[in-house]
Order: sequence, then C-alpha cells, then structure tokens
Amino acid sequence: MKIACVLHPGFTSLDMIAPITVWQFVPGVQFEFIAAAKGPIATDTGLEFIATHSYQDASPAPDVLFVPGGGQPTFDALKDQEMLDLIARLGARAQWVTSVCTGSLLVGAAGLLQGYRSACHWYPKAWLSKFGAIPDDARVVIDRNRASGGGVTAGMDFALRLAAEWGGEPAGRLIELIVEYAPEPPFGTGRPELADAATLATARQISSTMMSETVVDQAAARLNVRRLAEAEA
Repeated sequence: MKIACVLHPGFTSLDMIAPITVWQFVPGVQFEFIAAAKGPIATDTGLEFIATHSYQDASPAPDVLFVPGGGQPTFDALKDQEMLDLIARLGARAQWVTSVCTGSLLVGAAGLLQGYRSACHWYPKAWLSKFGAIPDDARVVIDRNRASGGGVTAGMDFALRLAAEWGGEPAGRLIELIVEYAPEPPFGTGRPELADAATLATARQISSTMMSETVVDQAAARLNVRRLAEAEA
C-alpha cells in the first residue's frame, strides 16, 4: 500500500506522526513524503520531516492520499495553487483521499470534497461548506472513499479506523494494543461542548489569530472559477 503524504512548511507534526505511527504496521506499506522540493520541511514544533519526493516525481496513483493540517501555515498553504493542484491530481487517482485537522480544508480547496461529509478542527469546521463539503462533528468521518479526522489528536483514532477498513477489525484492535492507545485526558476539555466558557473563549481568540475565513473565501472563489471553466470547456 502506497501512502502519499503531502507536506507544507509549518504543518502540525502530530497530524503526521500519529497516523504514520499506526500505519507503519500495515503490511507492505510504503510512504511517500511529498513537498515542492525534496529535503527537510520544518513543522510547527521545529521537528523536520524529509520530503522524499517532489511534486514532479510523486507516484501518480497512490493507494492513499493523506493531507495533514495546522494553524496559520495551513492557511498560508491555501494560497499555494501549485500544491492544491498536486492534491487534486493525486486525489483524482487515489483509492482513498484522507486528511486530519485543517488538512480537510486543503482537500476541499483542491475540489475533492464536493458532496462529501468531512471532519475538521472544531474552529474552522463550518468553513468546509464553502468548498461544497458537508461539515461533520464526528471525531472520525468516513464517507465512501473520503476519510477525515478532527483536530490534531484525532489522527490516532482516524488512522486506527482506516487500518481496520484496510485489514479488518482484528488488525485495528492489534495495532491499538501495540501502540497502547488508551487515552485518559486529564481535564476533559478537548471539545468545545466539553470546555468551560472561559477556556472556550480563550481558545477561540487564539484560533482566530491563526485561522482566517477570508483566506478560505479566496480559495473557494478560485475553486469556483476553475469549476466554471471546466464546465464550459
């Protein structure tokens, strides 16, 4: 199974680390880490991933396309039409199109979520509708061959669910045990509906400095122009 992971500068490292930690146990798995150019790509934590492939030499038809998300850097990536074109190109031929956190906004901006349900980080989730997607509150959403996880830590749940889709529930159960996935959140504030008012207000304020609806509107406008041009061609 070939999994194409699209990297952009500053993406959230856990969005990538959690899924590939799970998927490394899938028999025969091969990862391609793809960026505009081969070499190191810094994440939000400063941890670097090495892009093994460029846009030009990425495998044209991966089994799985995976797009991580993040904060401000992901919204910067929404302006990168070359990257969105790559996502669109690979996603059109992939058997599975997947994302975690705000990565679903990039998949949507590439035109791959029209009419599909999708998860996203809680703060910008409603903006998925600007790309024709159907925002879903679930932590993991699978709609036909589209799979998405909510914000950051949902990547582990998302990856385990897909491991079970690919190899059966026993495979998912086994990997869950191997990686000892048994979360016990200490504060129970990991979703907006669980958080107290003060914590939620602060989280909204911080998120608003990193995530811009205007950028999403601009990406949606470009996508609509492309769709219109394709319809007229």
